[in-house]
Amino acid sequence: MKKVKFFGIIMLLVFFLGGCNSANEQKMATNEHEARVDALLAKMTLKEKLGQLMQYTGAGEVTGPVEGTYSRLDKIKAGEAGSMLNVNGASYTRKLQQIAVEETRLGIPLIFGYDVIHGYKTIFPVPLGEAASWNLESIEKAARIAAEEAASAGQHWTFAPMVDIARDARWGRVMEGAGEDTYYGSLVAAARVRGFQGKDLSANNTIVACAKHFAAYGAAQAGRDYYTTEVSERTFREIYLPPFKAAVDAGVLTFMSAFNDLNGIPTSGNAFLTKQVLINEWNFQGFVVSDWGAVQQMINHRYVKDLKQATEVSFNAGVHMDMENNAYFTHLEELINDGKVSLSQVDEAVRRILLVKAKLGLFEDPYKYCDTTHEKNTLLKAEFLEFARQSARESFVLLKNQKNTLPLSENIKSVALIGPLANSKVDMMGTWSARGDAKDVITLKEELEKRADLKVNFVKGSNINDEKNNEFEQALAAAKKSDVVIFAVGEEAMMSGEALSRMDIRIPEVQRKLMEYVLKSGKPTVLVLFNGRPLSLVWENQNLDAILDVWLPGTMAGPAIADVLFGAYNPSGKLPMSFPYDVGQCPIFYNHKNSGRPATQERYTSKYIDGPNEALFPFAFGLSYTTFEYANLKLDKTTIGMNDSLHISVDVKNTGSRAGEEVVHLFVNDSFASITPAVKQLRGFEKIKLEAGETKNVLFSIHPKDLAFVGFDLNWITEPGEFEVEVKDLKAIFVVK
Repeated sequence: MKKVKFFGIIMLLVFFLGGCNSANEQKMATNEHEARVDALLAKMTLKEKLGQLMQYTGAGEVTGPVEGTYSRLDKIKAGEAGSMLNVNGASYTRKLQQIAVEETRLGIPLIFGYDVIHGYKTIFPVPLGEAASWNLESIEKAARIAAEEAASAGQHWTFAPMVDIARDARWGRVMEGAGEDTYYGSLVAAARVRGFQGKDLSANNTIVACAKHFAAYGAAQAGRDYYTTEVSERTFREIYLPPFKAAVDAGVLTFMSAFNDLNGIPTSGNAFLTKQVLINEWNFQGFVVSDWGAVQQMINHRYVKDLKQATEVSFNAGVHMDMENNAYFTHLEELINDGKVSLSQVDEAVRRILLVKAKLGLFEDPYKYCDTTHEKNTLLKAEFLEFARQSARESFVLLKNQKNTLPLSENIKSVALIGPLANSKVDMMGTWSARGDAKDVITLKEELEKRADLKVNFVKGSNINDEKNNEFEQALAAAKKSDVVIFAVGEEAMMSGEALSRMDIRIPEVQRKLMEYVLKSGKPTVLVLFNGRPLSLVWENQNLDAILDVWLPGTMAGPAIADVLFGAYNPSGKLPMSFPYDVGQCPIFYNHKNSGRPATQERYTSKYIDGPNEALFPFAFGLSYTTFEYANLKLDKTTIGMNDSLHISVDVKNTGSRAGEEVVHLFVNDSFASITPAVKQLRGFEKIKLEAGETKNVLFSIHPKDLAFVGFDLNWITEPGEFEVEVKDLKAIFVVK
């Protein structure tokens, strides 16, 4: 025992000293970076400084309106570009980097940015789908793989993660985030930042992350992209800001301003956001880049009269880099001469940008990301593809399973595979699929046809969203000669994402008509739903036997879906965003506040007269091929002080006949407070795996700080009082004194 204790003490000392050494090394590296940057700044002309504030798109994908016809190569040669986006490939980025490093006076390397949202070459499920896994390790690993691939192809910087809280399914960009809950969204934000940036940003397999869109973009009125946002400062600080703060705490080095105006001020010119909150309150040390053209678009907001004033407002608000406006380089020198911008402000912005380049190791080796052999050996690695398969199937949510239609029985010899998404490779990747290539995608049709013992009767049936080339009769004939019908329908890739808001969030009508027609066969039906947002599924829920939401699942779509359909993997996903009965309920979210007249059968209460208040499929909903029983919810005490912690335990038993994973959610309800509280708030979760018949005791801890809210004076406070914890249908009361 003494030897064990002595060894333990030695290991603790080693760990402590190692931690000290690591901290000292980081401090030394920071000091070296700062000294290098300060020395470089002292040599720079104003034109060279202004060049560092500019980002231009390359000749590849264009993800916004391009202003002007200037030559990007000329800009680089003249030292008038600090960054490029949409430039891909180790060979091409080396070419441009050589111009910046070898053909300019100071040889300052470029930083290459790209929208690596849910994979680079190996495409993972859309982020909302990833969030449905409730597996933070898996989410972080997917970002890590995306970073490795992107870095091998010359990328230094991704415009991700999107950490906007989104409560309105009409908004197309819900597919880029983690859903409606602030607590969970904050954890996902931090996981994705860690995945992209890794533990050593100077390594050649990490990229800089960018928290976007700052801020409250997800609250756009009517779910219309780029549109106005109007939220109180309390709601703003309590609901929309925490995921951004979590990204800062995780070490994110860049932020992106949003397109929307927030309470009447465009976010790209909003000093409250960038200067007061981000830089002063949170002590953010990185830099802020505008979204594409957002500086100039303040003119359309009618907030500024021209590009010069837009430049003044945006730069003075704390937006350090100008993406694809050519505004800063055109107007900042004149604004300095006019006394409206100071040279010290320019130096500060340039310093922040150069420090990020230094942390990437670009001054030591500007070509470290430009190795074509490394690129070839990294993209689409077998282990990356296998993890993409795992990531996809973890994201699937079983919404309905009447009569245990799923998993499909081993006795099934034939399936009718019907729908326009059964064999559409490009749609499997969703939008923002980076350099994903449709030829690398495996569809559901391709995967099912590999099964020698299964007859696949495939009929496309219809197009995605029009009445041309309908094959209803052929689809019905296929169903009649099959044991089961699998409908592969829903949204195509270009029905969710940026600038892809929808008024009607049902499955397109032609596909619903196709399913209704095929129901005449009388065969069991399975809906494999492809979507980038919550959809209204009232008809489908009423008429189909099983519904499996697979989102837009990525490169390994087919194998992952087949794994779940045939029971090789038991679905474990839970919804990160509520699915409404009807679009008229939007925005809808679980943690709403109560009304002074809560809904009852009485007339004068808060309800619709033509439908329910609640969601069709609520936040955290998801079925399994097995069943789970919750029991013995226990608190270690019923009263805690402001410096105490409360420990909560609950037993979860797998009462079914097969192994399965369950996400155990802990909600807390404040009985009353000085600011009206939400009906309940997520404050913990754990994903566990249980064998058939197995029971596990799940533990949670709550500290009074976890019960805090933004008070009347807009500061975070925890008030004493009575609280209720809820796990599944079990509840218990405790008091904070």
